[in-house]
Amino acid sequence: MALKGLDIFKLSPKKNCKECGCPTCMAFSMKVASGAMELSKCPYFSEDALASLSEATAPPMKTIKVGTGDAEMSLGGETVLFRHEKTFVSKTRYAVAVCDCMDDAAIEERLSGAAKVDYERIGERMYAEMIYVNHGEEAKTDYVELVKKAAAVEGRVLILGVKDAELAKAALAVCKDSKPILNGADASNYEAMNAVATEAGVVLGVSGKDANEIYDTVAALEKLGNKNLVIDCGTSSVKEAYAIAVQFRRAAIKDGDRTCGYPTIVNAAVLAHGDKHMQAALASLFTMKYGSIVVVEQMDYATALPLYGLRQNIFTDPQKPMKVEPGIYPINGGDENSICLTTVDFALTYFVVSGELERSGVPCNLIINDAGGLSVLTSWAAGKFSSSSIAKFFEEQDIAGKIKNRKLVLPGKVAVLKGDLEAKMPGWEIIVGPKEAVQLVKFLKDMQG
Repeated sequence: MALKGLDIFKLSPKKNCKECGCPTCMAFSMKVASGAMELSKCPYFSEDALASLSEATAPPMKTIKVGTGDAEMSLGGETVLFRHEKTFVSKTRYAVAVCDCMDDAAIEERLSGAAKVDYERIGERMYAEMIYVNHGEEAKTDYVELVKKAAAVEGRVLILGVKDAELAKAALAVCKDSKPILNGADASNYEAMNAVATEAGVVLGVSGKDANEIYDTVAALEKLGNKNLVIDCGTSSVKEAYAIAVQFRRAAIKDGDRTCGYPTIVNAAVLAHGDKHMQAALASLFTMKYGSIVVVEQMDYATALPLYGLRQNIFTDPQKPMKVEPGIYPINGGDENSICLTTVDFALTYFVVSGELERSGVPCNLIINDAGGLSVLTSWAAGKFSSSSIAKFFEEQDIAGKIKNRKLVLPGKVAVLKGDLEAKMPGWEIIVGPKEAVQLVKFLKDMQG
């Protein structure tokens, strides 16, 4: 951060009211300086103090909002170059590309295909969140009509790839309320495109023949008062796009150059036109280094499953384990008379186990223990998933008072806990379950039979 804690403290109200959650104004100031808290958490800063501090304490990368309602998403806002330093903030978004140079059948196939990949992994919805609507040199269909078709795909944010100001204005007339991105400003047209984007109240994408031209165009737009921008890394080569993405991020975060501190668009659909495997590889590369939006020609399950898994791993806070709330989770209509199974609160374990239990169709109660967000074997080795911790959790949650069934299935990997758990939980029949979640379906059906 540009300011130290003492600089912020000098302008603070010095009330020590604790309303922000910190014991003193000095403690609050130190947390703001380190990026752990936002200045807005204190309601007592004067307007003059806020004005002087807000810019200096803001993240080096500007946070840009696009979309509306449930489709609203944040881009940028990053504070570190490497995930292990703290955490990445706004996950990479993926866009499927359509172009008015395509015929109607190809457009319909591409748009319908954009909605096919839509699934949940560890509590997060996985789908292509955006549609890139490009205006080609040899148009076969009306661009505004194409924008209308793309806008009809529910829950997607549009990116309008068009450099003609008049055509951009016509396209925005049919979709500006959904807060799309207008990606079309460059050194030759930035004033006209800025006027169109500002009037419509949308984010403006900036491109150029190289990094220097992009930088100069962004600086010129900032002088015009527009800081609602994204940077298009270009389509001349993968090397050039990669260099721009990395150099701009490093300049923003290490050097504090806020003119470089905007989210980026990487158009893999053009960089590797017609090569879906190379596009998937580029999407993986720029998910890590540092694409805010990556555009591909199409998104199928073969591409999505590894790509979204990678994204979820990278954009998980390394300082916070992925965990679910401990408690009782009835599955398949489970009630007080249904069999109980127990496991840890590691999110991946929960979603894998609950998915297999749902697939079995057997009514049951999944009891999630507080194991610090660790996996079964890791929490067992750390002493957080033991006979004592399970018995204590059952007592604290009054499981016996809520559930009449006295059968409890343990994960097979901790079968060693069975004897001790029977001694600590008299009246319960402890059953050792399978070692792998995928075996639960057969296990439960065999128990029923």
